[in-house]
Amino acid sequence: PCLGARISYYRISLLLATWFSVDCNPGPIDDIAVDRYFIPKSCIREVKSGDFVRYHYNGTFTDGKLFDSSYDRGAAFFGQVGQKWQIAGVDKGILGMCVNEHRKITVPPHLAYGSQGAGDKVPPDTTLVFDLVLLDVFNRADQVQTKVISTPKECKRSVMRTDFVRFHFNGTLLDGSAFDSSYKRSQTQDSVVGEGWLIKGLDEGLLGMCVGEIRHFIIPPFLAFGEKGYGTEIPAHASLVYHILLEDLHNPKDDIIVEVMKASEPCTRKSVAGDYIRYHYNASFLNGITFDSSYQHNHTYNTYIGMGYMIAGIDKGLQGVCTGERRRIILPPHLAYGQQGAGKDIPGSAVLVFDIHVIDFHGVKDTVQVDITRKSEACNETSEVNDFIQYHYNCSLLDGTLRDYETPQDVVLGGDKIIDGLDEALRNMCVGERRTVIVPPHLGHGEKGAGIVPGSAVLRFELELVSLQKGVPEGYLFIWLEESPGHLFEALDVNQDQQVPLEEFSQFIKQQVSEGKGRLKPAQDPDSVIIDMFKNQDRNTDGLITQDELKLKVDEDAEKTRHEEL
Repeated sequence: PCLGARISYYRISLLLATWFSVDCNPGPIDDIAVDRYFIPKSCIREVKSGDFVRYHYNGTFTDGKLFDSSYDRGAAFFGQVGQKWQIAGVDKGILGMCVNEHRKITVPPHLAYGSQGAGDKVPPDTTLVFDLVLLDVFNRADQVQTKVISTPKECKRSVMRTDFVRFHFNGTLLDGSAFDSSYKRSQTQDSVVGEGWLIKGLDEGLLGMCVGEIRHFIIPPFLAFGEKGYGTEIPAHASLVYHILLEDLHNPKDDIIVEVMKASEPCTRKSVAGDYIRYHYNASFLNGITFDSSYQHNHTYNTYIGMGYMIAGIDKGLQGVCTGERRRIILPPHLAYGQQGAGKDIPGSAVLVFDIHVIDFHGVKDTVQVDITRKSEACNETSEVNDFIQYHYNCSLLDGTLRDYETPQDVVLGGDKIIDGLDEALRNMCVGERRTVIVPPHLGHGEKGAGIVPGSAVLRFELELVSLQKGVPEGYLFIWLEESPGHLFEALDVNQDQQVPLEEFSQFIKQQVSEGKGRLKPAQDPDSVIIDMFKNQDRNTDGLITQDELKLKVDEDAEKTRHEEL
């Protein structure tokens, strides 16, 4: 018989977690027998003395009869190797074991419960067989093990303490059992780093990560959920494995970041609050995934700047731009869509990246801008309202698209036949003069646009005046360039019969025009204009003008004014 035998039990394991001392002659010394009947392909570490282990086991006698099982209790054994937390044979037989390895350890009595046995479960001097699968192993000296799987080509910023991050992850135990996945929830894990929102191991492991980087973490239990575990998925004393993809990163103190990708030269004016702007954009997250694009909608985004019609970051980032400029605006969530996000496409707390191409902008009080690019050497007269002109033009948007190369156009200025801005720009020009003109939309085609001209578009015209015919005032068909004859009717009545037919009237008017004494309304058939003039004087419509019927329009207008005054 052995003297001084002593049995102690540790937590849930009544039989395996036993240590004893023997003060007797143990007899023949047989060692343990280890059968490694399943060895995993990958072994991240092997058990050594001083490590903490967590494993499941079935304990049987050599005849296969079960006397104990951690599976039956629903909880794996946990203990420290080499510190008498388990019987000596298992303590020895587990050394060198890998996670997920299966072993059968045959333990002779003197390395098990000896001649004393263990209660009514294990008789004295019994050889025992333990079938183990190792679930976890760690050491108090362990730190977070980090493996960088992939890194982005460019990293302008990495995670620091107090940063807010969004990341996707797959979480498993050390044996590969999954306990959680953000991918299955279709939602990132969002948290502040270094403020106790996360387990300590993640707080450490996320530091220095770049958006788009993938890391693999192994976190020991004391830097994870420790002795308590978490819920039903993470047992006590469990090492955790995280496979993490960093999707997003910002700090609550961040402002917008503006990067000018392509400057516009020259830049005669920069946008200010109150301007109306048209721009194209591609909108993405920090990981490069696009969530919206004006190009896909096939039209620009049009709005006022600095008046609260856009998210705050864009409202701010579009001030100070030049027409044609391309810039990138990075918006922290508190200057974008905040914690709530927007719809199904923009998650809460997302940093947004807008690549902007400014097409044009204007102020509601902008006027026509005229730049004379070529002056005419000889200029005796310039164009004005009611003149009939011919001109060449090229028309484009400010980004250079929509160019028109037309044959010469003709128009009577002030006749409401062309847009107001172009009509204004064509005035005071000399024949042969060239101009570059910028027309704001309220003097162009307005908010609705016209044909292929989009709404609210600023237009650029390149103009050349080809010819000019001076006009007559509105409402007139003919004007005198010199004093009219003192006895006009006598001059008209060639045969002195006191009546003027159309033939005499037409002959007289054409003679005045040919001698430079008078001018007909341009851009119309001269004979038609003269017929209209004749009809205006033939008040009784008998085909003849008498002296009583004949009145100059200027005298008629004066008479009307006198009547209005009366």
